[in-house]
Formats: sequence, C-alpha cells, structure tokens
Amino acid sequence: MATTKTRVLVLSAIAIACNIVLGIVTSALKLPLYLDTIGTVFIAVYAGPRYGAAVGGLTNLLTGIIFSPKDIPFLLVSVAIGLIVGYIAKKFPYNLVVAIITGLLLSVVAPLIGTPIGIWVYGGLTGTGMDFLVIWLKQSGNSIFVSSFIPKIINNLLDKTGTCLLVYFLLKGLPAQYRLQTSVSK
Repeated sequence: MATTKTRVLVLSAIAIACNIVLGIVTSALKLPLYLDTIGTVFIAVYAGPRYGAAVGGLTNLLTGIIFSPKDIPFLLVSVAIGLIVGYIAKKFPYNLVVAIITGLLLSVVAPLIGTPIGIWVYGGLTGTGMDFLVIWLKQSGNSIFVSSFIPKIINNLLDKTGTCLLVYFLLKGLPAQYRLQTSVSK
C-alpha cells in the first residue's frame, strides 16, 4: 500500500497534468473560463498550502517551458491560489459554504494579481471569449487596468467559484480510505 506522501506526490503530478490539459482545452475553445487551477485547488484542500502552491507554480513553469515563456509570470497567481485555498482548508472544514466563499475570494484575488501581469505580457487581453469586452471598455475611455480587470472578474466569478465547488464535490465523493485529515467535511 502506498504511503500518504507517495499518494500526495502522485496526485500532485496528476493535478499538474489536469491543470495543463484543461487550460489548453479552454484556451483552444476560447471559453470564458480558465479551468487551469482545478488541480491546484484540489491538492491545496487535500494536502495543504505548500503542495497547492507547488502544483500551481509548477503548472505555469511547465506550460512556460513547453508552450510559451509568457505563461511563467502567471505562476504568481497560481501560487497565491494554492496558498490561499490551502490555508483556508487548514483553518476551516472545506464544506459547501467554505467552497463558495473561497471561490468568491479567489475571484477577486486572482485578477488583482493577474491583471497587471496580463497587461505586461499580453496588453490586457485574456485569450478568452471576453476579449471583446476588454477592447470595448478600452475604446469607451477606461484605463487598460479597468478594461482588463472587469472581464477577468466576470471570468473568475464563474471559473474560481465553479472550480472550488467542483473540488468540494470531488473530495466529498472520495472513498474514506483516500481522504486526508485536511480533506472535505460533510
């Protein structure tokens, strides 16, 4: 039988792969979601903030090496997500209410960190179907920060809240023998 540490390391590798694959799929389909932090949130709740931050950071580092170095600065967002979710899950039972509140918190924090990076790297566009809104807001006289931040808030409200809820239901559905103490509560 695998040790807990081995199980967490294997799940971390799967979480990184999940982040990368879902990020590629949503980007290719130009969906107004990212879905590239599901693995990060899962590991952060399952194993704690250090593992969550590592999964988040390694996801962006690997996509930067494999696909585009422009992805690397966004590891700051992913590391922050892993730390925030991990510390919340350590402090509070990860129930439905905590999942929703965590998603709402991430919906603001992720764009606050990611918007300046996105402006620096991509001129404020997100690569999603919400780019029309960025352009419209900018042409309406708003600053580049506001024009880029507002669509990111909208994207993240759906994405991060949905991600946290999905992880809650995934963890709730885990057989008891695979749950860690920091895992979901009913």
